[in-house]
Amino acid sequence: MAPLHLAVALDGAGWHPAAWREPSARPDQLFTARYWAALARAAERGLLDLLTIEDAFGLQSGDHLAVADRRTDQVRGRLDAQLVAAFVAPLTRHVGLVPTVTTTHTEPFHIASAISTLDHDSHGRAGWRVQTSTRADEAAHFGRRVLPEIRRESLNTPETAAAVADLFEEAADAVEVVRRLWDSWEDGAEIRDAATGRFLDRSKVHPIDFTGRFFAVRGPGIVPRPPQGQPLVVALAHARAAYELAARAADVVFTTPHGVSEIPAILGEVRAAQRAVGRPGAPLKVLADLVVILDADAATAHERRRRLEAVSPLRSDAAVLAGTPTALADLLESWAEQGLDGFRLRPAVLPTDLDVIVDRLVPELQRRGLFRTAYEPGTLRERFGLDRTESRYAA
Repeated sequence: MAPLHLAVALDGAGWHPAAWREPSARPDQLFTARYWAALARAAERGLLDLLTIEDAFGLQSGDHLAVADRRTDQVRGRLDAQLVAAFVAPLTRHVGLVPTVTTTHTEPFHIASAISTLDHDSHGRAGWRVQTSTRADEAAHFGRRVLPEIRRESLNTPETAAAVADLFEEAADAVEVVRRLWDSWEDGAEIRDAATGRFLDRSKVHPIDFTGRFFAVRGPGIVPRPPQGQPLVVALAHARAAYELAARAADVVFTTPHGVSEIPAILGEVRAAQRAVGRPGAPLKVLADLVVILDADAATAHERRRRLEAVSPLRSDAAVLAGTPTALADLLESWAEQGLDGFRLRPAVLPTDLDVIVDRLVPELQRRGLFRTAYEPGTLRERFGLDRTESRYAA
């Protein structure tokens, strides 16, 4: 079996809504640079491929489809994910940094500039988690569009399906614009020759002239070509529209099987989506998401889960595992045998479960020959076996 890709998803005090009330949590530090720097360094200590940082344009809610609730017993508020990634980049050397940026209310030009800047800042470790927004309250922050109230019970109606399809089509176009803007500067466009007074070779900077249903962007970008050429693009997918978005636009897709028996069907959906959109190039790398509550002793992990659930039950799109690092390693190995490329783990409580991932799970995977023992040189794209492509506008 090939070595696994292993990522971690960071969100506030952890993925469990009661995480901030745990004795090991640090709620007083959630909005500080020190807190996020410590988490990023921990992920790097564990040789993880990348970390993702959650973000949205609305306050957190118990149901991600609903408008913001008025609860005061759970974490509400967050720092901007892209800026968090930017200020931890100089404090790390290897781990990939992948902030979430929502396409629904963000101009592709802004996204291209921000992620390209992050790639320069991190010397080729930047990525972008593409996300759409279906919430009407988030749209109201901007006042440029009106989204219908989308509720769980109406997800299968034709009206909701059409609205969601539009959001995903818009997201795919946004990624296409961003990728073209990343290519709008060829490699070597900056000459920087003081003797001749030439800083820029203007023939290597190109307009992109993109016109589509949602965007009309002239280009070029304002940031020179990223070190990776194309920073890594990732997406989370649960259903057909999201699988097709990932197939059209992403390099890596995060999925949410709830058991080993679901993995073949999910992989089948991913590959069917690739065929449906006529995906060129490398197939999607497929990682599975898991919420984890870990302890050296299984009984202690289960007791912690019961304590958390008694305070505020977790509503999760991904499977939840409470147990030992060895039990998690067994599960990861058995799931990977079905054809997954790796996993994105969501620590229920930060930093507790991240530390167990780094200090106990990773050594167990290394003993089994399933995970690296050191970082190899190269960019985040190269870590996923992806080539650095030439600018599409190069002569």
